[in-house]
Amino acid sequence: MPKASRFSVVLTLALTLCAHADEGMWVYNNLPLKQLQAKYGFTPSPQWIERLMKASVRFNNGGSGSFISANGLVLTNHHVAADALEKLSTPEHNLYEEGFLARTPADEKPTKDLELNQLISIEDVTSRVNAAVKPEMSVAEAIAARRAAIAAIEKEGTEATGLRCDVVTLYQGGQYHLYRYKKYTDVRLVFAPEFAAAFFGGDPDNFEFPRYDLDMCIFRVYENGKPVQVDNFFKWSAAGPAEGELIFVSGHPGRTSRMFTAEALKHLRDFQVPYTLGLLRRREIMLQQYSMKSEENARRAKEELFGVQNSRKVYLGQMSSLQEGKIITAKQRADYQLRAKVAADPKLQELAGAWDRVAQAQARAKELAVRRALLEAGQAFNTPLFTIARHLVRMAYEDRKPDSERLAEYRAARRASLLLQLYSDAPIYGDLEKAKLTDSLSFLVEVFGAGDGLVNAVLRGKGPDARAAALVDGTDLADPRVRQLIAAGGVAEIESSEDPMIRLARLVDDPARAIRKQFEEGIEEPERQAYGQISKALFAVYGTSVYPDATFTLRLAYGQVKGYSEGSGPIAPMTTLGGAFEHEKAHGGKDPWKLPESWRRAKDKLKLETPYNFVSTADIIGGNSGSPVVNAKGELVGLIFDGNIHSLTANFHYTDEKSRAVSVHSAGMLEALRAVYGADALVRELTEGALAGGDACPGKLAGK
Repeated sequence: MPKASRFSVVLTLALTLCAHADEGMWVYNNLPLKQLQAKYGFTPSPQWIERLMKASVRFNNGGSGSFISANGLVLTNHHVAADALEKLSTPEHNLYEEGFLARTPADEKPTKDLELNQLISIEDVTSRVNAAVKPEMSVAEAIAARRAAIAAIEKEGTEATGLRCDVVTLYQGGQYHLYRYKKYTDVRLVFAPEFAAAFFGGDPDNFEFPRYDLDMCIFRVYENGKPVQVDNFFKWSAAGPAEGELIFVSGHPGRTSRMFTAEALKHLRDFQVPYTLGLLRRREIMLQQYSMKSEENARRAKEELFGVQNSRKVYLGQMSSLQEGKIITAKQRADYQLRAKVAADPKLQELAGAWDRVAQAQARAKELAVRRALLEAGQAFNTPLFTIARHLVRMAYEDRKPDSERLAEYRAARRASLLLQLYSDAPIYGDLEKAKLTDSLSFLVEVFGAGDGLVNAVLRGKGPDARAAALVDGTDLADPRVRQLIAAGGVAEIESSEDPMIRLARLVDDPARAIRKQFEEGIEEPERQAYGQISKALFAVYGTSVYPDATFTLRLAYGQVKGYSEGSGPIAPMTTLGGAFEHEKAHGGKDPWKLPESWRRAKDKLKLETPYNFVSTADIIGGNSGSPVVNAKGELVGLIFDGNIHSLTANFHYTDEKSRAVSVHSAGMLEALRAVYGADALVRELTEGALAGGDACPGKLAGK
């Protein structure tokens, strides 16, 4: 067994379970070069690292991607692209279901509100942020001082470079780094397979392996009306990876909780995860009921229902691992070991109370978390119409403050991204929004009680269904032109508005802000300071060669193509295109194991022995979907789209015994593009570099 990293020993299961050298979601300015050289005999050059970083992109709707041609082609997952596909779909042409292929560049479809971020540089600004917070400050003063420092750093960075600049909190408050991004908002759809190919096997096969999914989608980025020319992109490997080969994953993992103390994990187990599971189950049933009413309803709700079902499985896996007990027991021992070292060192004893302060914050969180979720996070008002109204209301009031005093989401450095979403002309379906809002208002009544004053003010004497109908039917906020007029009018327009959704947002704004303030001062800030001290202890005892929890920022993971064993025996690391037809036959060709007609027609042309999906030991989590998988040469050899069932504990710890990242093989994608979809010009661009000039597209994808 390879020697474990020191971070594994301290922060995961090394005290009771095995730790593994492939662990880690590493920031690009602190890569594990010594570990890579020791285990794999490979040390990437600075040029290799920079190209990998700049060829990777973040999808701001919650996923990852990468440049795959000099002419701005970007690869991601079909399920990461689902939001864009749904917004481009109509009752006549359901691109999410039927797929799409642009026959020429002129046919590429502009997306509604998609933003891609390309990381350009990282700067450690910890000392500047920390210097703003003085020991004598109250909690409220500390929050304000840190907020002002971060706002100033972001604003200065944006004004100096023209880039999107985000200060990212790492190590739960131990460090702060400034990430500078080039932002792209002219993003056009080039190719998407049918849903039945992208999600073959459906929910039953989700988080399982073997898999047979073409979970890919290709966009093109434009700048000044022309395809953007990029120097950093991944050359497509036609052969793809072999078993045992070293691979790298460059993507944007969402959130992990590996640095959490044992008490924080208990809070997740006993409160946060059960609450979230209950909410997801409720929404799943509501969306299923809505979808069963008509095919059009099913189309409108499909992407959201998929997301809810996927999240439900993730949280079920997390709950199982927390309830099983080994993770928390190991964390207790790890906490004890680090605390003992702190107590034994006179220079570190001032940090000794940090763990207790985290525990105290968890106790307070139970009192506030549900009200915060319902009011401040907006779970009681589950419709984009309310989200739009809240942004309009808050933007008007926040804009009257100095930039340094605004809520983070309304600072100048983030304004362009906010407006892209706020003024989007993506379709909003009234009947779907009524169903969602009715359900969430009902949940508000159940939690707060029918006699609650705020509940009565929200419902205005109506039941949740009648109130939801009045709100959705009465608002004009589905029209982006109306939103722009209201925003232009500022506070005066907000306060004089008769729009019922604006009035609802104003009604709940003060209570929501009050909860947010209580949570920030009573929980987030004490936790931030406590974890900052735990980080100091960690660095003092074990050094700085550790990785922080995931923050939806660019990270590098590595591992090898490798199968694993289940009770039934060994599982090979790769499947083939031919295996998809066998999998279909084994399930009687019934949904969700029914391949599209385009695949049936192309079966005789396909090289069925071509590798299709594969697994690796790379350390990933949600947000990594769409991440490029590259080899030591820096060539694209795969596309992350899932993890297996054993990977669902990755939020809390990593082990490569059975946990695997699941990817689409580069050879399988290329063969499908050629033989199934006839995308010859697109294949030429991927393999030869020539801008696609036009294809004759077969089947349902033609001319969409």
